Amino acid sequence: MAFYRAQGSVPPKRHTQHRGDDGGLYYEELMGEEGFSSDSSLLYHRFIPSAISDAREWPLDLSTTPNHPLLPRHLKLHDLFAADSVGVDVVTGRRLVLGNGDVRISYVVADAPSPWYRNGIGDECIYVERGGARVETVFGMFVVGEGDYLVIPRATTHRWIPLVAGDEGFAEPLRAYAIEANSHIAPPKRYLSKFGQLLEHAPYCERDLRGPEGPLLAEDIGADPEAATEVYIKHRTSTGIVGTVYTYPYHPLEVVGWDGCLYPYAFNVADFEPITGRVHQPPPVHQVFEGYNFVICNFVPRKVDYHPLSIPVPYYHSNVDSDEVMFYADGDYEARKGSGIGKGSISLHPGGHAHGPQPGATEASIGVERFDELAVMVDTFRPLELGDAGALVDDGKYAWSWVGGRG
Repeated sequence: MAFYRAQGSVPPKRHTQHRGDDGGLYYEELMGEEGFSSDSSLLYHRFIPSAISDAREWPLDLSTTPNHPLLPRHLKLHDLFAADSVGVDVVTGRRLVLGNGDVRISYVVADAPSPWYRNGIGDECIYVERGGARVETVFGMFVVGEGDYLVIPRATTHRWIPLVAGDEGFAEPLRAYAIEANSHIAPPKRYLSKFGQLLEHAPYCERDLRGPEGPLLAEDIGADPEAATEVYIKHRTSTGIVGTVYTYPYHPLEVVGWDGCLYPYAFNVADFEPITGRVHQPPPVHQVFEGYNFVICNFVPRKVDYHPLSIPVPYYHSNVDSDEVMFYADGDYEARKGSGIGKGSISLHPGGHAHGPQPGATEASIGVERFDELAVMVDTFRPLELGDAGALVDDGKYAWSWVGGRG
C-alpha cells in the first residue's frame, strides 16, 4: 500500500544517527518487500532487533487432503468451537479449513490473549465476523470489530487481545476468519494509479483505511521493556510450513517511531461501495484485495439489477480456472436458499464444477430490488484441499442439494 505515514520519533534524514534523550543510538531496521524493490518502512528500535536468546520448535499441523472425488461442499464453521470453550486465542487456536500452496483459510472463536506472533511466510488478512479485539503491533495499536478486515504485512510482530462484554462496547465472542497468504495482499491493481493511489472508480479510497495508533511501547501497556518475551513465528522449510518460538531478551513493543509505505491497516466492509448495473455484474466488481494466485471479494448489502427483465441472482457458471470459497457472514444469501447454508457457513465450489442458484432461487429473485447479504469470497487459481477442520464440519450432502438428495 504505497500511502506514506510517519509516527513517533524519526530522524530528519534516513540512514543517519538517531538518538534518544539519554544520547543512546536507536537501531534502524528496513522492513521491505521484494528485496528492496517495493514498499518499505523504516523502524527505529530501542534494542537490537536481531537479538534472540533462545529458540524452540512450535509444532504445527497444516496437513490437507485433496478434494477427491470432486465435490462442492458446505462447511459449517460455527460447529468448530463449543459454546463453552475457553482459553482459545487467535494465533494458536485457529483451525485450518482449506488451503493450497498459495493461501490458507482458518477460523477461530477466541476469548484469550494470543502470544506475540509474526508470519514469516506472507501477509495475513483477518476478517472479524463478530466481537472485537485490541491488536497490538510494533507499528501501533488497532481496535477492530465486526466487519473489519485487518491486513498485516509479513513479519509484523503483533498479538490479539479479545474484547469482552463491557470493553469498547463489545458483547459477543471474537470470531475471526483468517486468510494467510504466501505472498503480499494489496488492493486490486486495476483500482490503482501507476503511483499507487486508489482511483475514482475504486469501491473504496484511502479515507476508508485506518492506520495504527502509535507508537506503542511496552510501558504504555504496563509491561517491562526489558522483560524476556517469546514470539511465535510461522516460516518455511524444504518440508513445508513449520513454527519456531524465539525468546527475545526484551519486550517486542520497543519501536519509538517509523515511517514509510508498509504497515498494517484496517478497512471495514461497510465502507465498501458496491458496483451495480442494469444486468447482473460478474464477481470481479466485488473484489477488495488480491494476493498471488488468489483474490478476496466481499458481497455487501446493495441494490440489485434494474433492467426490466433482469434476473438478480447469479447465472450458472463453471469455475474453469479457480476454486470459489464463500464465507456467509450475515444476512440472507438469495442464491443459496434451500441448501442449508446460513450464517457461519462456507460453500466450496471447485474448478470443474458448474454451479449457481439453488432450485427455485432464480424465479424467486425476479422483481427483487435489494439483497441484504454479507459474504467474504476467496477465489484461488490452484485447487484447494481440505484442512482437518474443514473435513470435520463438512455437512456431507451439499453436493446433492440441486437435485434434492443423493440418488
